[in-house]
Amino acid sequence: MAVYYIGANDEHGQNPFTQGKRTPVMPYLNVPFYENQFNRPTKIKFMEAALRNGFAVYDVKPELTDTSISERVRRVNRQNLTLLVTFGYNAFGSGNSFNSAQGISVFYSTSNVNARMSRMLSEDIYEQLINGTNQRGRGVSALTNVGVLQSVNCTSTLIEPGFMTNFDEAKLMRDPDYQTEVAEETCKGVCEYLGTNYITRNELSNYPTLRSGSSSNFVYLLQLMLNQNGFNLTVDGKFGTNTLNAVTQFQQTNGLASDGIVGNNTWRTLLVLPPRPTIRRGNRGTYVKYLQEKLISKLYPAGTIDGIFGANTEQAVKEFQQENNLTVDGIVGANTWQAVSVIGGGRTR
Repeated sequence: MAVYYIGANDEHGQNPFTQGKRTPVMPYLNVPFYENQFNRPTKIKFMEAALRNGFAVYDVKPELTDTSISERVRRVNRQNLTLLVTFGYNAFGSGNSFNSAQGISVFYSTSNVNARMSRMLSEDIYEQLINGTNQRGRGVSALTNVGVLQSVNCTSTLIEPGFMTNFDEAKLMRDPDYQTEVAEETCKGVCEYLGTNYITRNELSNYPTLRSGSSSNFVYLLQLMLNQNGFNLTVDGKFGTNTLNAVTQFQQTNGLASDGIVGNNTWRTLLVLPPRPTIRRGNRGTYVKYLQEKLISKLYPAGTIDGIFGANTEQAVKEFQQENNLTVDGIVGANTWQAVSVIGGGRTR
């Protein structure tokens, strides 16, 4: 495969959250969801997909702060990127109340140096997003005065896969499966644009066994995924001592054989793939964190998303079970997993 260099950018900041870029207050939780709570994890999941597909990646805004557009443009223009993908989330009206605006939009700029190619990339991504999600399509449109579209020296697109001011689409912002879906469909669109075959996420045979001394795109991917689980690795594609220690600790936390070798069971757990284990109060790990994320997205107050199945998570599970005609025992087995794993849904206003 030819080497393509893909830039990934998330709009707005998370530390602190960019004021105004948020939903109205969400019922049951009594807090808003912020735009970057969607943009950042979706960007990272897109980077993971790009690495799996053999692309080199560049994180335009690795920091949590709201880095200026001019600085992000400068960074992009120093990298000689093949293309840039930016993730945002739309809004309509004052932002103080929910309304009926909805759907997925993809944007490009007619002022970009590769305007025609930017439109083609946007159309390929839009097609995949519409075919791969259940969301309404609003089309591909040109935007003016958006620096990451018009001022960068590479093909560029901006994806806004929902409205913060639409109640149901606001909940999707925090749904890890919707984030993954958008990231993967975007990567499919990039592959279509570049004329490369898309490598699927959920097939374990696509992931090589890794161990100390390995060096590849999949080590980059491994390090990126470990960092999303609380580690602070340098993402350099080299399986050294720090990566080995992180893998061993991750395996211990998740009840896996702690051999430091990344095989099917470790990949499955990193990807949170079925079959998902029965979990209950006292458990820890990636599946607990995923459960907490799903409960929050459905407006069940599971507490801090920390991968620890404590009292708040147990109470949220019981409330979810009660309201979904499941056995109310606070234990997440096959039936509860099936219900909670659905994209979207959850409590209504």
